[in-house]
Amino acid sequence: MSDSQNNIDTVTKLKKRLSSRNTQKNIAGLILGALGGFIYYRLVGCNSGGCAITSNPTMSILWGAAMGYLLADVFKIREKTKAEDTAEKNS
Repeated sequence: MSDSQNNIDTVTKLKKRLSSRNTQKNIAGLILGALGGFIYYRLVGCNSGGCAITSNPTMSILWGAAMGYLLADVFKIREKTKAEDTAEKNS
């Protein structure tokens, strides 16, 4: 197998993986968590510097993103198979 064919296979696998509903759900959770972390920093954040997470916007965003990803990852979406999709259309 040539190097260019190997690269094409890798790109195809990556596109398939990123188009998965579970991956999209996890990325959405990551983004919403990061946004939530920033909002928490702006509204509740600690100005004195004594709070390790909320006194620094970067840490708030990272912790929010991690929590959003983990929360989204708890829920799994089962992908439909071709047979299930066909049976659903016929009924």
